[in-house]
Amino acid sequence: MILIFLGPPGAGKGTQAAHIVSSRAIPQLSTGDMLRAAVAGQTPVGIQAKAVMDAGKLVSDEIVAAIVEERIEEDDCAGGFLLDGFPRTLAQAEMLDAMLRKKERVLDAVIELRVDESALMSRLRSRIAETKARGEEVRKDDNEETFKKRLEVYKEQTAPLIPYYEKQGKLKVVDGMGSVEAVSAAIDAILDEIRP
Repeated sequence: MILIFLGPPGAGKGTQAAHIVSSRAIPQLSTGDMLRAAVAGQTPVGIQAKAVMDAGKLVSDEIVAAIVEERIEEDDCAGGFLLDGFPRTLAQAEMLDAMLRKKERVLDAVIELRVDESALMSRLRSRIAETKARGEEVRKDDNEETFKKRLEVYKEQTAPLIPYYEKQGKLKVVDGMGSVEAVSAAIDAILDEIRP
């Protein structure tokens, strides 16, 4: 089963991804993690990415796609995978389509966690408070200023993927405003329909 998660920052993608990883036994492929692993492993693409990052530039779509392509060749992806943070743009979505076609694999579904934007800010505040209450360090990007910027980037670059995948008949919308359990149950129902 090959899946993509879409939704603005704070929609609960990380929480739901963990649920899918454990319930469906497929790996979650996070772009950031894959990039760091490729750099650390000094793969040809990782060396290329490191040179770009060392120059203080953003890694190109082509490099990100090459890292994804390298990663999905690994044995743990044979039964499928969940993409997290890729594709982020229409160009990347087209690259992914071409990559899957070449490998004769099929994207099963794109799950959009639809949430109320105003509620996201209160979710962020709760997450910060809970993290502090546990005595843990708050993530660097868990502040309102950074969050607003990430939300703008999502709307500008990633939200156009919603109609793109809708046209392909791949988009499945889940109300992300429910409890964690309710959202998980809604996702499970969709996945059971696709692959019982």
